[in-house]
Amino acid sequence: MPTSFNETIIKQFRANAGKVGGPFAGGDLLLLTTTGARSGTERTTPLGYVRHGGLILIVGSNLGAPNHPGWYHNLLAHPVVRVEIGTRTFQALAVPAEGDRRDDLFAHAVRSAPGYGDYQARTSRVLPVVVLERADPDGWEGPGEVRTLADKVMEVHTWLRGQLREVAAEVEAHFAERADRQGSGEPPAPSLGLQIRQRCLAFCQALEFHHTSEDGHLFPGIARYHPHLGDTFARLADEHRTVARIQAALVELLAGIGIAEPARFRAELARMSAELNAHLDYEEKTIVPLLADVPWPPVPPAGVPGDDGAGGGAGAGSA
Repeated sequence: MPTSFNETIIKQFRANAGKVGGPFAGGDLLLLTTTGARSGTERTTPLGYVRHGGLILIVGSNLGAPNHPGWYHNLLAHPVVRVEIGTRTFQALAVPAEGDRRDDLFAHAVRSAPGYGDYQARTSRVLPVVVLERADPDGWEGPGEVRTLADKVMEVHTWLRGQLREVAAEVEAHFAERADRQGSGEPPAPSLGLQIRQRCLAFCQALEFHHTSEDGHLFPGIARYHPHLGDTFARLADEHRTVARIQAALVELLAGIGIAEPARFRAELARMSAELNAHLDYEEKTIVPLLADVPWPPVPPAGVPGDDGAGGGAGAGSA
C-alpha cells in the first residue's frame, strides 16, 4: 500500500480508537510496528487480522503479489513487534505458523475473510500466516511490584531466565520427537522450527540490549560511587563478553529460516544457560543490593522535566 495511504489510515485509527473508513471500514484492523531488517528503523503498517480462539492471526497476502510484504521480512529479523488494537497497545512475539498448523490456520482465516483465498489464488507463493503471541503474557509472574532500580533489574533477569527456559523446553521436546520417530518408519522430525527460532532470536536481541545498556550506563554509574568494586565490574564485563560469544553463535545458527544443525544449537543453548545463569546469580549477589534504595522510575532533580530521564535509568529500564 502507498505510504501516504497508510499514514492516513494510521491517523484515523489512532484518532478514533481503532475505527477507520475506506476499504477497512467495519473490518478487524490492527497496527503492526516492526523494526526494519536492514534499516533498524520502526515502520507501522495497518493490517487486517483474524481471531482464532485466543490467537491473533495476520496473513502476509501482499494483495496476492509475488513477494512477501516488507513487514514479514522485518519480523523474521526482529521477532518482537508492537501491536495496536482499538485503544490497546502491547508487545508481541511474531511466529509464522508451519506445516499442517499453517494450513489449518489459513483455512480458518479464509472462512473468516474469504478475500485471503482470492489473494492466494493470484500467486504461486504460500501466503504466510503469522501468530502474534503476547511477549509478556497476562499470566507471566514477575518479581512483584517494581519500586526500585533493584526491582527493575530483577524483573528483567526473571524475564530472561523464563525465555531461556521456554526455548530449552521447546528444543528438548523437539529432540524427544526425533527419538520417538527413530525406527518407527515415520518421516524424520523436521529441523528446529520457526517457533524456536523466533523465541530464541527475541531472547538474544533482548539480552544484547540489556548487557549493552548495563555496560554503557548502569555499571559506570554505580562504579562512580563504589570505586572499590573494580574487580567485580571487571569480572562482569568479562562474563558479558563470554555470553556475547555464545549469543553470536546462536544467532549464526538462527540465520535464515531454518536451523541446519539442531545438535549444535542444543549444545550452544546449554552453554548459554550455564553461563548466563551463573552471571545473573553473581550480579544479583554483588550489584543488585546496591540499587535497593534507588527509586524506579527515576525521580528527576527539581526543575528538570521528568520525561528526559537519567542515562543510567534509561539503560537499566531496558535491562
